[in-house]
Amino acid sequence: MHGPASSGWLLVALCAVTGVYCLVRMRSGGGEQRRGAGGEALMGFGMAVMAVPAAVFTPPSWAWPVYAAVFGAAGVHALWAARSGAHHLHHLVGAAAMVYMSVVMAGSPAHAHGRDASGIPLLTGALLLYFAGYVLLSGVRLVPVGALAGGGRTGGDAPGWGDRPELARACRLAMGIAMVAMLLTL
Repeated sequence: MHGPASSGWLLVALCAVTGVYCLVRMRSGGGEQRRGAGGEALMGFGMAVMAVPAAVFTPPSWAWPVYAAVFGAAGVHALWAARSGAHHLHHLVGAAAMVYMSVVMAGSPAHAHGRDASGIPLLTGALLLYFAGYVLLSGVRLVPVGALAGGGRTGGDAPGWGDRPELARACRLAMGIAMVAMLLTL
């Protein structure tokens, strides 16, 4: 799904670390936060596996349909969960993008893992626009309100690693950037 091996490994590391942090968030949160973090962990690990450089590992032909099935199931789950929250719609779009990339890779000559693979340009472009917009919006949300107003953080105990909303936003931003990078190479 990418060009040079060094950028591929950076993408793998970024997605894997994001997946690990989302697992940490699953342990500390409850209910809705746990389910959201679980979906994000699946996405992070799935993107990490999909981004492994082809020079190191070319998945067997059966792997792409398995990826499509796993993320298709994640998309159905996100669609069901979207009844209660809008953020699940983003999970639905992310799962659909992963299914799309898996199908494109399965249909590429000799399962090229990023070489000579091409999808439907209009759909790829629409997904790129969505995720580029998501990245910009996520970046803006990372700017602390206190920093904009000239204030600082006020009182209270520091939350645990899994309960820090700015880290969750940073992980979403990282996965959005990774999705843009993967779609650009499609």
